[in-house]
Amino acid sequence: MFDGTITSVEEYAAWALAERLLAAELPRRWQHVQAVARKAGQLCDAHGLERPIVVSAAWLHDIGYASEVAVAGFHPLDGARYLRFQGWDDRVCRLVAHHTDAATHAGNLTETLIAEFETTYGLSSDILWAADATTGPSGERFTLDERLAEIAQRYGSTHQVTQHMLKSRRALQDAITRASAGHL
Repeated sequence: MFDGTITSVEEYAAWALAERLLAAELPRRWQHVQAVARKAGQLCDAHGLERPIVVSAAWLHDIGYASEVAVAGFHPLDGARYLRFQGWDDRVCRLVAHHTDAATHAGNLTETLIAEFETTYGLSSDILWAADATTGPSGERFTLDERLAEIAQRYGSTHQVTQHMLKSRRALQDAITRASAGHL
């Protein structure tokens, strides 16, 4: 895994935690996370953006799916709460809490999410959203439309995950456009 994807102590710590929580229990999710982190690092490098916060958040964005972490049942909130409890930088926690338009998907937890974690905007968020929304469940490279089609096929067209992702389509496309600048 040390192929240039990890370039700092912070990124290494994020990789180690994500690997511990996801690799054995959720190997497909682990493949996805590895590809998201790699893409986030590439986008940070392309934009000259300091990597540790964004790439760490990319490694950690889906830890809320792990049984050790899942409490509320909404992975962005569960992951961010776990990270805050573990003493992670608040910027990482907020990126995890709000990744990929999470407030739109939170349902009855929206107010809780927003109250506990200040919403993040800007290139850091855009990079994480873009990397996640263009990476398939096993690490495949997708366009946003391909990713949305894959989600609809996996969950069904009427499932709430599919409906929430479709509702977020515009916000995700805007983030991808801002983050990619020809780099995706």
